[in-house]
Amino acid sequence: MRILLVGGGGREHAIGEALVRGGAELYVVSKHKNPSLVRLAKGYGLAKETDVGKVLEYAEKFGVDMAFIGPEAPLERGIVDIFEENGIPAVGPSREAAKLETDKAFARAFMERNEIPGRKVFRVFTDVSEMRSWIDDFGKPVVVKPIGLTGGKGVKVVGYQLRDNEGAKAYAEELIRRDGKVLIEERTDGVEFTFQVFSDGKRVIPMPLAQDYPHAYENDEGPITGGMGSYSCSNHLLPFVTREDYERALETLKATIEVMRKEGTPYRGILYGQFMLSRDGPVLIEYNARFGDPEAINVLPLLKTSLLEIAEGIVDGNLGKAEFEEKATVVKYLAPKGYPGNPVKGVRVEVDEKAVEEAGARLYYASIDENFNLLGSRAIAVVGISESLEEAEGIAESAIPHIRGELFYRRDVGTKKSVEKRIELMKELGREFEPNPC
Repeated sequence: MRILLVGGGGREHAIGEALVRGGAELYVVSKHKNPSLVRLAKGYGLAKETDVGKVLEYAEKFGVDMAFIGPEAPLERGIVDIFEENGIPAVGPSREAAKLETDKAFARAFMERNEIPGRKVFRVFTDVSEMRSWIDDFGKPVVVKPIGLTGGKGVKVVGYQLRDNEGAKAYAEELIRRDGKVLIEERTDGVEFTFQVFSDGKRVIPMPLAQDYPHAYENDEGPITGGMGSYSCSNHLLPFVTREDYERALETLKATIEVMRKEGTPYRGILYGQFMLSRDGPVLIEYNARFGDPEAINVLPLLKTSLLEIAEGIVDGNLGKAEFEEKATVVKYLAPKGYPGNPVKGVRVEVDEKAVEEAGARLYYASIDENFNLLGSRAIAVVGISESLEEAEGIAESAIPHIRGELFYRRDVGTKKSVEKRIELMKELGREFEPNPC
């Protein structure tokens, strides 16, 4: 079967690899040529992923049977609707269903209206004075979010103290002036984790949990990025997530899919819940309407079931099972120096792929062109896979010296020390639990 993959980042490299492994004949459209996708694909088209008309032209030129949408931006443009109107089924939610990610106010109102578990107190404001008064009256620390897509970088958490709400008000005012409205939420303290599922609009098939490292620098310092790395455990849980926490988070995602179906907007594709594990259990921070990046790179190499069969099940409405290897994974992203604020661009990177392979690691190319020039965002993901988290982290770390250029990365991603820090934080919040082995 001919599959068109839309997107050219690290997430899409992992998707493309899994599709080919599952028997697909791969074609790709993205705004730059990903070095590994060029090797995997039978045909490659260059276009912005949001230029849906151009992407459709390539799909028809390649004669594909199905599309698989990687990033979120084309979902907001209704790429799935347009492809299906032209007789090409696509893995991904419709424009309306994708509003779970593309419109944060819609998502919060949806959760409140339908009493979806894991919801938060929120308000949407268009008036600055009303916003300021509400924050003062609320009397607790808050989080400020733009309504639309931010690439994981637009949310501002303004400290732990109530006095920091002055900073929140200033940022919220800035967003109202710029966008006309802003979302204000109660702050939830805890540790974040990622829960991704497949859905055909009715069934929900879970993937292994993962935990992202969003801050640019070690010890969880610096600006928020698209994700500097992530890890997953062989038991598909996380050290600080109990089986009860897992089931409660899964119930949030199942309830979401069920209500979307009942409301006449079936959700087909990948749904990714970003959760905060608080003292009282998992709280949904946000929905994402596609695979995470880097979290897709944790789970897809472990997928034993054909991703092509899963994709067919999603679009046909008869999704079956998805089995994953019981192994731990660690993803470490190398990014251009200066990322995310002022990244180096146009500089060539040297990669000794054979040495990386001999170290037992895998490479996933992202914001780097076919000549291995940096394009300004996270460039290369190095992945270690093994029976234990410690071994997987060691594999990833041992491969990084074989990549040379104007790059930096977080050495602490997936380390025992960083994981223990998260366990300790949960205990400080008053949760009593026995950490899961990883």
